Amino acid sequence: MSTPSRPPQSPRSFNAATYLVDRHLGSGLGDRPAVRHAGADISYGQLSGDVARVAGALLRLGMHRDERVMCCMSDTPELLTTVLGAFRAGLVAVPVSTMLTGRELGSILADCGARVLVCTSEFADACAEALSASPDVSHLVVVGGARPEVPARVVRLAWDEALDGVAPDDGGPAAATGEDTPALWLYTSGTTGMPKAAMHRHANIRHVCETYGRQVLGIRAEDRCLSVAKLFFAYGIGNSAFFPLSAGATTILEPRRPTPDVIAERVSADRPTLFFGVPTFYAGMLAADLPEELMSSVRLAVSAGEALPAPLLRRWRDRFGVEIIDGLGSTEALHIFLSNRPGDVGPGTSGFPVPGYELQIRDEHGAVRPPGEPGSLYVKGESIASGYWCRTETSRHVFQGDWLATGDTYVQDEEGRYTCLGRSNDMLKAGGIWVSPAEVEDRLAEHEDVSEAAVVGVPDGEGLDKPVAYVVLGKGATATPEELIGFCRDGLAHFKAPRRVVCVDALPRTATGKLQRFKIRRLAAEESGAASTA
Repeated sequence: MSTPSRPPQSPRSFNAATYLVDRHLGSGLGDRPAVRHAGADISYGQLSGDVARVAGALLRLGMHRDERVMCCMSDTPELLTTVLGAFRAGLVAVPVSTMLTGRELGSILADCGARVLVCTSEFADACAEALSASPDVSHLVVVGGARPEVPARVVRLAWDEALDGVAPDDGGPAAATGEDTPALWLYTSGTTGMPKAAMHRHANIRHVCETYGRQVLGIRAEDRCLSVAKLFFAYGIGNSAFFPLSAGATTILEPRRPTPDVIAERVSADRPTLFFGVPTFYAGMLAADLPEELMSSVRLAVSAGEALPAPLLRRWRDRFGVEIIDGLGSTEALHIFLSNRPGDVGPGTSGFPVPGYELQIRDEHGAVRPPGEPGSLYVKGESIASGYWCRTETSRHVFQGDWLATGDTYVQDEEGRYTCLGRSNDMLKAGGIWVSPAEVEDRLAEHEDVSEAAVVGVPDGEGLDKPVAYVVLGKGATATPEELIGFCRDGLAHFKAPRRVVCVDALPRTATGKLQRFKIRRLAAEESGAASTA
């Protein structure tokens, strides 16, 4: 007689909102500041009540388990409580870029099928335009005084109206979600094509906190976190929400567009101990007229988004006296999985695997490559997204069993450090020899007149790729293209030196600060074609 099979066991009970907020009340941290915003503090006790009210308000709007609430909002307590409130209610939070047009927002709104859209006033008109693209939205909730026109089928509510009469207990206890319950969709910034939603579960949030947050940052309750990257980015939501809240620390929220002056104001007023930026912004702060003692409260700075050039790291450290640890993460992995360590920085490298992650460098056939040989980087860890929403073919290509194909080309040295050689499709051949754009860019960055540089391959008259550099010069710089080419030849093998240098005002980048190399290639091809025609 056959033995009846057991029903599959349900995943362990876990709710990210309880983990990030409510559990601190039982530890006696209810009076500690959780959020610093506009010169005032919100305690963990207050935040817990606010999150419960938002969860109750969303449920009162008729939302059901696993439905999506999309947020197009500046970095305010309302955005934070909406995301956490969605977690608490068993809904899926979908924070999206505030840099998108109404048409672009409409595409994402239709793609994710959100029932409720929440926005801050400055983005209300774009969100109202987006509503026409999706029949699924029932409510638009606006934080602030804006009152945009909406389709007749959509109920528009002010934030205070949505929460009116909702008590913290009205939503009941936190939803009985499991580790595998969907919690957060993050749309990739992508350099081409329609953005894709990477789907993250509740347990992924805990994993990045207990790996990178605890074991690399060493975050503790006394820390105060300030991030240049906004909450709608994977990098930003870790910096400004997951890491500080997981440790009972304080997040500093700045809703304005980040500029060196805005961030300097925030640093001076709120004295962060952990500072998170991207290479472009670190370069911008160095170029600004900021006092050397500005970062005196910061014990550690973090960089991600793209590789941090070694010369930039050294200039920052010499100027402000603060160490930057560079790392590699992705929207699909939720945060950083490869990083330098405090006190153990390899300039120009991405450091070592974060505890809890396994990395492999593979060749084009999938075989693992030994140290010293470049290849495509793959990562395995518990924070990897379950896939892309409604993108089956792309998901199968990127999510390969337990492994995530990052799309980056890396090499590992004998010490175990990993160095980025660019995206897998960025490598170019000059004279039949592979050239890493990052290597040439690092050399250009060493020149005192160069603020930023990007190198691409451009076909010559014979159809062979030759490296061409696009550079942004610093204020008052006088370097000529010929001088920069000579500078590269003095420090690199001649075949690696750019054949041409073009000076531009700015390099094209995504909203996350990543270089859009395809746009530079397109520009270079157009200029090359024009020159050939002439």
